[in-house]
Amino acid sequence: MMAEEWLDELAPALASAGLELFDVQLGAGVLTVTVDRPGGVDLEALSQASRIVSGVLDRLDPVAGRYTLEVSSPGLERHLRTPEHFARAVGETVSVRLRPGAAESRRVRGHLQSADEAGIVLSGPDVPGGRLVVAYDQVERARTVFEWGPSGGPRPGSSKPGPAAGRGTPARAGREPNSAAQTKRRITTP
Repeated sequence: MMAEEWLDELAPALASAGLELFDVQLGAGVLTVTVDRPGGVDLEALSQASRIVSGVLDRLDPVAGRYTLEVSSPGLERHLRTPEHFARAVGETVSVRLRPGAAESRRVRGHLQSADEAGIVLSGPDVPGGRLVVAYDQVERARTVFEWGPSGGPRPGSSKPGPAAGRGTPARAGREPNSAAQTKRRITTP
């Protein structure tokens, strides 16, 4: 897990460039910093975020030894790890894998009805009983589910019209999928 000091340094530095620190994970020699902003991030924003994050990390030198820095956008299907992540996804379709014994089915896909500091509420026809209350400690992993919307029609879960493009128009335009073209990496040496 990352030290609170990193967050205290990274979040305001990114905010000064109009970017939000969405998540930070350190594992297997890779430090992944995920940034977002209203309307999504593009390659230019990721390049700017990479420079900002590199500058902060050079000053703090938080990781001993070699590591790879990866700066990316949350993408269309975002992993949900914190109460804040779940709160941002209220109203969206999510897929949740529960810990063994938490519910009759370990995998649940449904509408994220609400999220607070204690847990989440899922609803929908695929949710056992139509509604399920889940504490965060029962969640093994979770992510949003990208849904394709009808051409020019309303987006799922929204009364707003979607983009008026052809078949296969994303329901959440503006968010870019994670791809190699959108990820900046930096390898440091000891």
